[in-house]
Amino acid sequence: MDAGLYIVGTPIGNLEDMSYRAVRTLTEVDLILAEDTRKTGILLQRYEISKPMLSCHEFNERSRVERVLHEIDSGRAVALVSDAGMPLISDPGSRLVQAVREAGFFTTSIPGPTALTTALALSGWGQDGFIFLGFPPNKSAGRRRLLESLQEESRTVVLYESTHRISKLLADIAELLGDRPVFMARELTKKFETLQQGTAAELTLFLESHSSKGEFVIVLGPL
Repeated sequence: MDAGLYIVGTPIGNLEDMSYRAVRTLTEVDLILAEDTRKTGILLQRYEISKPMLSCHEFNERSRVERVLHEIDSGRAVALVSDAGMPLISDPGSRLVQAVREAGFFTTSIPGPTALTTALALSGWGQDGFIFLGFPPNKSAGRRRLLESLQEESRTVVLYESTHRISKLLADIAELLGDRPVFMARELTKKFETLQQGTAAELTLFLESHSSKGEFVIVLGPL
């Protein structure tokens, strides 16, 4: 395997979504950079892959750059994975990838699923273009400013949100965007996958009688 950085997409939930190429790549590289080595360890065990791992997350990514550059310069192949889905899609890795490319080393991507495209396909709203904004700001003021900026946005909008803030996000959408249609996807590809469409107010009522645990993708329908 050529020395360089291999950006590997992994399943967003269901481990059977791992591609043949991703399995082969992780089997052949010399080192795997993982956002959380414990979570990646479960995936590697499922496919009987035994490779050295090194954590690489938002708090230590900068310090990992020199190590990775040294590994590649020494002729080694390094894989980068996130906890789920494609690295760098609302996940760490930007500094590392840019540094490797700027150093002139080989870089490639082994594509895999993302919650973004999975939810967009399920919503049925992606055919005329969309914008992806990742996670909205944690604080109320920042989140509300973001939503206010979308009041005249006619394209489909995709957001990520955590279980701890989903109710606050839906409340702000209801107040600031009114009855704009919303598609909500929770725990995509997992056993308790939940898909629901309605206004933000209707989805708030839905969550009052259903589980709100897990990771959410919120898709605002086009105007």
